[in-house]
Amino acid sequence: MAGTIEVLIPGGEANPGPPLGPELGPTPVDVQAVVSEINDQTSAFDGMEVPVTVEYEDDGSFSIEVGVPPTAELIKDEVGFETGSGEPQTDFVADMSVEQVKKVAEQKLSDLLAYDVKAAAKEVGGTCASLGVTIDGEDARTFDERVDAGEYDDVLADEATA
Repeated sequence: MAGTIEVLIPGGEANPGPPLGPELGPTPVDVQAVVSEINDQTSAFDGMEVPVTVEYEDDGSFSIEVGVPPTAELIKDEVGFETGSGEPQTDFVADMSVEQVKKVAEQKLSDLLAYDVKAAAKEVGGTCASLGVTIDGEDARTFDERVDAGEYDDVLADEATA
């Protein structure tokens, strides 16, 4: 009966209701203990959707692995807006500085296909474009070109490159 459950939970706000409760109900684990543990581990991501994996055993024991929130959630939290633009090519909802892009890129680096902060920042720029967020007042769709041209080399230098 051992198994794995994967869900997206608002950070610090897990409860025994859907989507978690119905998944845990038929298992031998103490649902309230799982909910409490998830809330403890995700409290730093207050209000952001966080991927959570719960692995449980037949004896009722469980372990919880908390992932990094989706890039869009990190951008929304960093810049402070609720929802992306319905017309992201023409209607912009927020502006990020390159320093903020770098911060989000560093948070997501382990989850992305990128091999360094510069490449991760370009991936974050792509998400900004789809949300209707500009970067340094410029359309995020041109961010890759500006990064490749070396415009942000001083900011996106990767101190931790191995």
